[in-house]
Amino acid sequence: MVVNAYGYIILILWITMAQPGGQEKTTALKDLLSRIDLDELMKKDEPPLYFPRTLEEFEYAFNDQGQLRHIKTGEPFVFNYREDLHRWNQKRYEALGEIITQHVYELLEKKCNMTKEILPVDASEDEPKSFIYLSKDALNNPDKLLVLIQGRGVVRAGQWARRLIINEDIDSGSQIPFISRAAEEGYGVMVLNPNENYLEVEKPEKPAAEVSPDGPDEPAEKRERKEEKEGKKKRDFYEKYRKPQKEKQTDQIPIRKNSTPEEHVLYVWDNFISKSAAKNVFFIAHSYGGLSFVELMIKREAQVKSRVQAVAMTDSVHNVWHQEAGKSTLEWMQEHCCNWVSSTEPLDTPLETMLPDCPRISAGTERHELTSWRSFHSIFKFFTATLEAQNSDTKPSTSVTTRSSNRNKHEEF
Repeated sequence: MVVNAYGYIILILWITMAQPGGQEKTTALKDLLSRIDLDELMKKDEPPLYFPRTLEEFEYAFNDQGQLRHIKTGEPFVFNYREDLHRWNQKRYEALGEIITQHVYELLEKKCNMTKEILPVDASEDEPKSFIYLSKDALNNPDKLLVLIQGRGVVRAGQWARRLIINEDIDSGSQIPFISRAAEEGYGVMVLNPNENYLEVEKPEKPAAEVSPDGPDEPAEKRERKEEKEGKKKRDFYEKYRKPQKEKQTDQIPIRKNSTPEEHVLYVWDNFISKSAAKNVFFIAHSYGGLSFVELMIKREAQVKSRVQAVAMTDSVHNVWHQEAGKSTLEWMQEHCCNWVSSTEPLDTPLETMLPDCPRISAGTERHELTSWRSFHSIFKFFTATLEAQNSDTKPSTSVTTRSSNRNKHEEF
């Protein structure tokens, strides 16, 4: 019978506890437990941390409904591929996630016909770089421009939620439907990449310390060398037994002027959005993307007010008190922003809020990561109503109206 490392330890403890011995046995058992690192010991039976590099090698593919399915079984992705090996399963999931990121980039370029723009715009050949995606008319569309900002975390350009792409479908978790709809309605589109903030490089291994030769007049150093040698033998024995897989140690080199989501959004505004031809700019900002937009608003208030017509937030985590937004910013947000938030209420139901910023309405779901997708049609209705109201010089009157008629009691903050 094969017993893994964890089972072996449990077996030892069970045998030890079954033997008589009173207080001495209890003390010895506590001492034994204090010396055992179960997390490290369980790595003994862990398979190598090497994973496929393509969807085909993973034996997964997206079907006609945009769902990720196993090529042979047709089953959805299984996280617990190996029982009792959570770290290995998590690393496998992350490896698949990186492949999904590249797949979305490919969709942006081939399906949405977008081009990659390198950041910083004046980057040298050897410095760390980021990028965004632009539609062909993003800079020269004279009428409308849509800017997409996702939340914080592992998601990259073109994604709202990697979890949704893997476990549900490409439409609910990616920005592809928003880009396609925007193109149909005559918008230029910019897809931001606020989480690409640094270049990760592997740390070089530290060279072993040189030991000076023995000498008759160095008894202290000789003793230290002897102790070090004995300690190394013990460590080598322990390492040989548990066979841990060491993860690579890395350094993070920040990308100039794009080292945080807030910096990234500000940089793209200064170098792309503000220089675009569109007289009507619209934003969709999910989660932390909403916070980044508010930060942009604070730093470029006059510019934003002159160009941006409406901002659709989805479960935004911005906080106008902590971010110290001024009264004029709050008043503008009341008029031009709407936040679709996770809620048990039906889609587009107005919700009460204690915050003095923008109206909040239900996204029709309690799941944070689904708020953008569930609000999809409502968001574009909101934008259309905004343009119609601007052209007719009246307030919009659709079911998702969120302007001054919906101001809350904190308006005069």
